[in-house]
Amino acid sequence: MNTQSDSLHPEPKTLAEAAYLQLRRDIISGKRAPGEKLRVEHLKDEYKVGAGTLREALALLVADALVVAQGQRGFRVAPISLADMEDITRTRALLETEALLQSIARGDDAWEGRLVAAFHRLSKAEERLGGQATAEVEEWDERNREFHEALIDASGSRWVKHFLAVLYRQSERYRHLSITTRAIPRDLHSEHTAIVKAALARDQERACRLLNEHILLTLQSIRQLPAAALASAESGARS
Repeated sequence: MNTQSDSLHPEPKTLAEAAYLQLRRDIISGKRAPGEKLRVEHLKDEYKVGAGTLREALALLVADALVVAQGQRGFRVAPISLADMEDITRTRALLETEALLQSIARGDDAWEGRLVAAFHRLSKAEERLGGQATAEVEEWDERNREFHEALIDASGSRWVKHFLAVLYRQSERYRHLSITTRAIPRDLHSEHTAIVKAALARDQERACRLLNEHILLTLQSIRQLPAAALASAESGARS
């Protein structure tokens, strides 16, 4: 039994949830390209569910802003663009650094313990992030999400946490591109290590500066991609 895989992908409770999760993974990984038409009559066979169940899954993806409903014309995978990535990234950096500032000020020993544990799990995932295998990237992204949530866990604002969770989900496709294409050289483990050390040392200024730089580096990485990488996706969305 692959317990690591099971922990990342718990058993879905319904057929609609199973279809939603699989479609979501396919969109984030790029298997379903930005702008691609999602025809229910074709996809229901591929994902082995009925048309009604698939429409329910697609509605959940519309709520995630990963799929666009086009009235009577059906569904498409949401487009991606550099402008969208920049908006997501800068908004996330603004909110997350403020949340980290509050978290460091309010955090107790229990917060430090959760942060250290999340960092340890992320470090293990980073050791395995040697190639572009989907399972490796999925595990890393899950552990990375847990680490960033742990950083701001003591901030005290459920709304900030909610909005940051939305922004994190919206950046997944771009982050996947950044990790798999390696457009610029990065030492992710060193970046995370520096952030966690500053946070545990209660050095608010340094921790927030490092976190801001860390988040913006992903945007810089996407900017370095060949023009065709995003242009083809945008043209697909318009076709």
